[in-house]
Amino acid sequence: MTVIEGDRVLIVGSGGREHALVWKLAQSPGIEAIYIAPGNGGTDWVGTNVDIAADDVSALAQFASDQKVSLTVVGPEVPLAAGIVDAFKEDGLSIFGPSKEAAKLETDKAWATGFMERHGIPHPMSQIFQSYEKAREYVTHADPNNIVIKASGLAQGKGVELPETHEAAVSSLRSMMVDGAFGESGREVVIQARLTGPEVSMLAVSDGMTVVPLLPAQDHKRIFDNDSGPNTGGMGAYAPVPFVTPEVIADIHRTILQPTIDGMQEEGYPFRGILFAGLMLTTTGPKVLEYNVRFGDPETQPLMKLLESDLVPILISSIRGTLSHDHVRFRNGFAVCVVAAAGGYPGTYEKRNEIHGFPRVKQLGVEIFHAGTLMKDNTLVTNGGRVLGVTAYGLTLPVAIQRAYEVMNSISFDGMQYRKDIGAKGI
Repeated sequence: MTVIEGDRVLIVGSGGREHALVWKLAQSPGIEAIYIAPGNGGTDWVGTNVDIAADDVSALAQFASDQKVSLTVVGPEVPLAAGIVDAFKEDGLSIFGPSKEAAKLETDKAWATGFMERHGIPHPMSQIFQSYEKAREYVTHADPNNIVIKASGLAQGKGVELPETHEAAVSSLRSMMVDGAFGESGREVVIQARLTGPEVSMLAVSDGMTVVPLLPAQDHKRIFDNDSGPNTGGMGAYAPVPFVTPEVIADIHRTILQPTIDGMQEEGYPFRGILFAGLMLTTTGPKVLEYNVRFGDPETQPLMKLLESDLVPILISSIRGTLSHDHVRFRNGFAVCVVAAAGGYPGTYEKRNEIHGFPRVKQLGVEIFHAGTLMKDNTLVTNGGRVLGVTAYGLTLPVAIQRAYEVMNSISFDGMQYRKDIGAKGI
């Protein structure tokens, strides 16, 4: 299945994930134009940036209609939570992603916890609180080293706290539930038992009935090496993960992915799009730490680098309910994405710092996916916390790591920071 000659595609979002999707979609035959709303300083080199915010659903639908866009792909979670898929479908527009109700797997952790309990999907023991006083009483009687505190709603990947003391646990609860650190997203919290084992990102594509796993990936959330410092949106990722064997993937498919899709269908919310299960591989099997309902960032960067299949037929078959395992093929080898972040991230950081080092990057042939970048007066400058994702391929993981860091070391901007250990867990 291919697109019809002259088809136009719209990508919603502005990060490294969206640039990776644009890069992959640009390789599909028959596409006339790719639009990115709002895009960044790198996406405009591949497609056409459109000055519409990712959460401006009505303006995006109007643009897609006016430009006769034949396929829209949603990158971030916020427009999904706002019901962009429902709105597009009401207007007869083709769009890849889950409905607003199906997106509750990510947008409402309390609901997702209840869903997993109803359908026997393995996950940590969990307690849900809407009262700060009751939550505080609970954590004061719990071992702080055995609990995880999560904001129930969307928090840009930062609403998770692993306290080391009772005081830290209470402080986290107060920040979320009383002080409103994450707005309404933190007024309700989920407190879970802290599991041990390696964390793995398992993305899969589904058409509401069939679910096809992609390659397992491993994200690096903490800002500093050795998983220290505060959580970020993700400082790098690699795929595939050597210790996630085909047998483990089959187990994840049997116990988590397919039951999730079946459960959503049973409850009246067929899930079409990317199901992203954040997993802990425990001694008693894989367990779901959280769901996401879209392409991960930065996991998408190495996955797109490794995807051998044309991406368009995968997306269309998900929308049409004709997905097959034959649609998804990856090449052998490994890909590693290392994120260059602004100084001060994930806290306050500067913008508009000039980025240097791109001529050498092009010669080395490693893909640089832009995230927080902007072209200003013909100069590429920083425009966000996560700025670039240097993504390299190699037949072995060490080779991919080496290539990524060779390029990263040639790039510079004031305050630039990046982790030096991306991929090391897989060696």
